[in-house]
Amino acid sequence: MTLDATIQSTLDSAELKYEKKAPGRYFVTLPGTKKLQTNCWLVAGEHAFAVEAFVCRRPDEAHAEVYRFLLRRNAKLYGVHYTVDAIGDIYLVGRLGLDTITETELDKILGQVLEAADGDFNTLLEIGFATSIKREWNWRVSRGESLANLQAFKHLAEPANGHQPGGLADS
Repeated sequence: MTLDATIQSTLDSAELKYEKKAPGRYFVTLPGTKKLQTNCWLVAGEHAFAVEAFVCRRPDEAHAEVYRFLLRRNAKLYGVHYTVDAIGDIYLVGRLGLDTITETELDKILGQVLEAADGDFNTLLEIGFATSIKREWNWRVSRGESLANLQAFKHLAEPANGHQPGGLADS
């Protein structure tokens, strides 16, 4: 089986949504729960197989803490690692030998990308976007808007004593 056939067979078996952009170039959408989806490139190059998935944009704050989290997390990842691009957006990337890509191996790699991107997403948002989350929470409360998709961050907006942030004491 060719590498291109292996990639396509793996994606089909996993029932993943994907677009074949060219031979050996696939744009895959991995479904998630915390991060609703993770877009991932799979590229079979001349000398290596590459995986690249966008995780989240550049943090607004606590950069050192975010990067510390990513570096520590790298030690536990299989086949991929966290990196940042020139503007600070966060990605998962991996480079593997062409001869190592089997259906089983590709399934493991895609599973790791999904587990990391989806599993770490809320933590990255809590660390790098806490102020924005609190501001959004308060804005929605003031307008009577739904807080449904912010429930994972309720602890950031509502301190343990039950005091609602955003009042005069918080100004």
